[in-house]
Amino acid sequence: MKAVRLHEIGNGPDDLKFEDVDTPEPGEGEVVVKLHAAALNRRDVFITYGQYPGAKPDALPVVLGSDGSGEVEAVGKGVNEPDIGSEVVINPALFWGDDERKPGKEYRILGLPDDGTYAEYVKVSADHVYPKPSNLSHEEAAAIPLAALTAYRALVTRGQVQSGETVVVPGIGGGVATFLVQMASALGAKVFVTSGSDEKIEYAKKLGAEGGINYDVENWSKELRSMTGGADLSVDSIGGEVFDALLSIAKPGSRVVTFGATAGPVPKLVMPKIFLKWVDILGTAMGSPKDFAGMLKLYEEHDLKPVINERFELKDAAAAQKHMEEGAGIGKIVLNIAG
Repeated sequence: MKAVRLHEIGNGPDDLKFEDVDTPEPGEGEVVVKLHAAALNRRDVFITYGQYPGAKPDALPVVLGSDGSGEVEAVGKGVNEPDIGSEVVINPALFWGDDERKPGKEYRILGLPDDGTYAEYVKVSADHVYPKPSNLSHEEAAAIPLAALTAYRALVTRGQVQSGETVVVPGIGGGVATFLVQMASALGAKVFVTSGSDEKIEYAKKLGAEGGINYDVENWSKELRSMTGGADLSVDSIGGEVFDALLSIAKPGSRVVTFGATAGPVPKLVMPKIFLKWVDILGTAMGSPKDFAGMLKLYEEHDLKPVINERFELKDAAAAQKHMEEGAGIGKIVLNIAG
């Protein structure tokens, strides 16, 4: 089969190679999925630079990619379902374990150390494939797994969002942020966003946001608080000074969920903003099988569609990663593989 593998770490996407590799065969309890589409995540790019846990030379070569959708090509011993030919989407959160609160010791993400979805075929445990939502194409289904799972757990499981609440999503543009806006709006929340691009803020309104603030504007957090009346829930992947601003916007008794820190550590965390406002700070990353099933149900019941930023062929995965690095556009980047 054809696949895109990483052979060296440290030089970025240029070390990705489109090549022939052996087609995987399913072991006991496993299935092989013939992929129709895959999608990119920031994780993939970080791995190529050696900026992700486990990204070491002894893990190479490896097929990157966590997101994928296709049809079951082969099943291993002991697999009663899904049937061969079933259209499925892959849960990339491997071996979460039995504790809903946190993953177990065997937990890892598809695409390192296990070969991932930048390939024509991928092998996974049978309990990690789910029926593709009927309202989504393979391309759309491939765009949702990692990012939408992260968003669902942050918003619903950890954030406990309620209809009528005000939700703030800083940094609209990335995959997870767009899913947060869609989901929160579908669940009846009033959503507000921030961005350095007025165009992205306007696009967020099409996804269900009430409005937003350009963070290049002086005193943007004060303007956002005035606009929103304060946040019941903020879901943050930025950290840095933005996290402290979210505490300023927070209503008494509200929640802030964090799943990333692209801007680095919080430089001046003002602790009284937390304890004198009774704010709950909740950490999260990825999600459990229960979260994944809940996310798929939400997308199907509300007929939600992921935002596709750009499409590339599998052989052009390196160019796709470079496009992601540029940060242009809004939504997910998809690799077309077959069908």
